[in-house]
Amino acid sequence: MTVDADFNRRQVIYWRLIARLFSREEQGTLEAASLAVIEDIGLPAALLDPSVSIDNIVQRFPDLAKEFDGLMAAESLPAADVRDTADEVRRAALAAKLLLNVFETGSGAVSATQLARWQSDAGWLERALGEEPGSLRRQGAGGASDGPGMGGTLGELEGDLVSRMQLREVLADPKLAAQLTPSMSLIEQLLRDKSNLSGLALANAKSLIRRFVDEVAAVLRTQVERTATGKIDRSVPPKRVFRNLDLDRTIWKNLTNWSPDDQKLYVDRLFYRHTASKTTPSRLIVVVDQSGSMVDSMVNCTILASIFAGLPKVDVHLIAYDTRAIDLTPWVHDPFEVLLRTNLGGGNNGPVAMAMARPKIAEPANTAMVWISDFYEFGASQPLYDSIVAVQRSGVRFIPVGSVTSSGQNIVNPWFRQRFKDLGTPVVSGHIRKLVFELKNFLA
Repeated sequence: MTVDADFNRRQVIYWRLIARLFSREEQGTLEAASLAVIEDIGLPAALLDPSVSIDNIVQRFPDLAKEFDGLMAAESLPAADVRDTADEVRRAALAAKLLLNVFETGSGAVSATQLARWQSDAGWLERALGEEPGSLRRQGAGGASDGPGMGGTLGELEGDLVSRMQLREVLADPKLAAQLTPSMSLIEQLLRDKSNLSGLALANAKSLIRRFVDEVAAVLRTQVERTATGKIDRSVPPKRVFRNLDLDRTIWKNLTNWSPDDQKLYVDRLFYRHTASKTTPSRLIVVVDQSGSMVDSMVNCTILASIFAGLPKVDVHLIAYDTRAIDLTPWVHDPFEVLLRTNLGGGNNGPVAMAMARPKIAEPANTAMVWISDFYEFGASQPLYDSIVAVQRSGVRFIPVGSVTSSGQNIVNPWFRQRFKDLGTPVVSGHIRKLVFELKNFLA
C-alpha cells in the first residue's frame, strides 16, 4: 500500500467522523468509503455503528482491548521520523470510534442505560489517553490535568446527559439506579433534588452520594498523607533506643578513637536522632460558599475538611453559606452527612459567614481560615474585605480559594483577586493539590 493511498484512507475516516459529529444523518458516500477502508485493514465493521459500545466491541474482538489502551497517549505515538502509514490508518479508525461514541451525545431524554454506556465509553477514551477510567472526569480528586482540557469537556458532556435524564424515576427503580456510576455531575443533581426525593429513591440517592464521597476521599487522603505533618521538636531529648541511633553521626564523632594498631573504632559516645514532633494544636476554619456556582468546591472541600479533621492535633470547623450561614462543625468528620445538610444554590452574603467564623478564632497565630468562594458579593464586597483584613492582621493565616477542582476552571471576582494579591495572599485556584499543599505548610 502506498503512502498516498494510506493518507487518503485516513482522510476518509476523519471526514466521516466530522460529518457524524455535526449531523446524525448518514452520508452514503462517506459511509461506503469508510466501510471499504475498515474491511481492507482487517477491522470489524461494528466500529462504524454508533449504537455499538466499546465494551461490546472488545467483548466480540478481545484483541482490540490492547489496541485501545494507550492508543492516544503521547508516549505510545511513534517518533516523527519513524512513520508507519498503515498503522496510522488503523489508529485513526479506532480513535474515530472512541471520539464518535463519546462526543456524539444526541439530544432528548437520556435513560440510565444510555448514561451508563456513555460513562463506560468515556472510560475507554480516558484509557486511550493513558489515564485511569473516570480520572479525567473526577473533579477535585487529583486528576491528571490542571487545565480545563479534556477533563473539563468530558465533565460538561456528562453533566448534560445527567440533566437530560429523568433522575427521580431512575432512582425509584433499583435496577436502573444500579446502572448509575457516581460522578460530580450526578452528585450535583442529587444534592439539588434531594428535598424532592423520598423512600427508595432517596435511599438510592444517598447510596450514590456515599459511594462518590468514599472514592474521592480515598484519593485526597493519599495526597494529604504524602507529606508528614509537624516539625521536629529539638527541645525534647531524643529517645535512646536502637531504632533512633544515628550511626553516621556516631562514627563521625568517634573517629578520633580509631586505633590503627587494633584496626578498631572505639565508641565512647552514642548519638541519637530527634523524632519528637511539635504538637501545638492547629485550628482550621473552613468557610465554603454553597451558591450554585461553587458546587464542585463545596463537595471537594467538605471531603477535604473531614480528612484534615481526622489528623491528630488538628481542630477543624466547617461553615457553609449563601445568604445565610450554617455551622456544620458537628458533622465535619462525616462529609456524607455534611452534604445532606447543605442547600446548594442561592446568593452570597460573606459578612454573615464571617460573623459566624470570627468567634471561632481562639489563638490567631495557630489558626488558618480557608475561604472558598468566587467572591461575587453583590453589594457586600467592601464589608467582607474589611473583615478579612482585620482577621489577617490579628495573626490568622487567611487562604482565599477560588477553585478546588482538578479542571482548574474558575471565575473569581477581579476586584477581590487584585486586593488579595495586594494583601500578599493571592487566590489559590486550580488543582486541589494546591490547597492541600497550603494547608500542609500551615500544619508543618
